[in-house]
This record gives sequence, structure tokens and C-alpha cells, in this order.
Amino acid sequence: MNNPLSAVIITYNAAGQLEDCLKSLSFVSEIIILDSGSDDGTEAIALQYNARFIHQDWLGYGPQKQKAVELASHDWVLCLDADECVSEQLAAAVQSAMNQPAYDVYQFPRCNRFLGRWLRHGEGYPDISVRLFDRRHARWSDDVVHEAVQTEAAVGSLTGDLLHDSAASLSNYLDKQNRYTTLQARNMHAHGKHAGTAELLFNPLFRFCKFYFFKLGFLDGRAGLIHILIGCQNTFFKYAKLIELNKQAEKH
Repeated sequence: MNNPLSAVIITYNAAGQLEDCLKSLSFVSEIIILDSGSDDGTEAIALQYNARFIHQDWLGYGPQKQKAVELASHDWVLCLDADECVSEQLAAAVQSAMNQPAYDVYQFPRCNRFLGRWLRHGEGYPDISVRLFDRRHARWSDDVVHEAVQTEAAVGSLTGDLLHDSAASLSNYLDKQNRYTTLQARNMHAHGKHAGTAELLFNPLFRFCKFYFFKLGFLDGRAGLIHILIGCQNTFFKYAKLIELNKQAEKH
């Protein structure tokens, strides 16, 4: 590739997933892993693949990812999570783009595996994600959850999927969603947001209709149905937790 590329990954106790991720990155110039205190063998796996393994106390998703970007040796970065892999088609597209970039920022589809099935509709696909960029023209937001790449540059699109294995088990997935909704509610509360009965009732219903019917989530079978229903549950709990936080604040 004419432009050297750094892959950057944030980790915490990712030993069960990291190796597959690293195997898919044989085409990059370096791998940076920013870890927030793993004690499960994550570091040993990282070192097997000659990754630079750096400790950083947890800053929140956006700030943690931006810190990893800043530690890279090269301006072009490919940002992944430990439970994601670059498909062969996407790897070829990334290498082609790096030979002669037409854009400073690129997006591509992410395909989510849930309950053993690769979702191709609903919320699970195409799940377009901006993950490849020249850090001089883009950066991660400061959001502690549901972070996003911010840029004023035009965004190009690449073919090929980023493969995301959502969870090793349904229990782990639900635990993660519970943490996410708590962070979302805290963030909304910090920004003065409020919610009531309408949000509790209609926002989950709207989400279900949008992704199950209009985005054809029903074509993904029971896995797709469960995935969307958990998403609706997340919407309900996010607003329920926000209501709780606002009521607690009113007492003080």
C-alpha cells in the first residue's frame, strides 16, 4: 500500500475474541491495542501478533478510541473492536483505497452475528460504519457511549463487510445492553433531557415497526426477532432510567 495503515483496537478482557480479529489484519502496517486493564490473557494474544499493547484507564468509548488513534504511528487508521473481523473482500477494498485514496474518510457495512446467525436485515445490516480515515481530517466524538466519527470531509464507501460477532452468549449480550442503557441515560440526564409516558410507550413501538417490518427484520427469523425486541427493550429501559435519574435529581 502506498499509504501505511495503522489498525487501532480498544480492549478489556477480550482474549476469547481478539485472535480472530488480529488474524484478519495481516495487511496493515501496525496494530495498536489500547487496553483498560485486562487480566484474562488479552495481552499475551496481542503480543503474539506483534501488536503494540498499551494500558489506559477507561475514559469512555469515544475518548478511549480517540486516544488509541492518537497513539498510532501513521495518519491513516482503521478502527476496530476486538469482536470484529475484516472480511477478505473488505480487506481488498481497504488496500485498494490506501494505494490511491479518493477520500479522507471511508465507511462500509457491518454485518452482525447474533445467536449464531449473520443478520442481513433490520438493525443488523447493513449497519454502515465509518472506521477508516485520515486522522488529520476526522476524529472520534467525546461520547461515552454510542460514539461516532466526526468529520467535515466527504465520506467514501467501500465494499465488503466488517464482521461483528455480537456476543458469546445471550446472557453476556444482555449484560452489555444493560450497561449501555445506563450510560445513555446518564448522558441524556447530563444534557438536561427528559422523558415521560409517551417515550416509554411509543419509541419502542416505533423502533419495532421500523426495523422488523420496514427494514425487513422478519426475514432474519427468530434471531432477527429477538435482536429487534432486545433493541426495543433497550429503548424502554433507557428512558425508564432517565426518568429515575431526573426524579432523584428533583429530591436534591
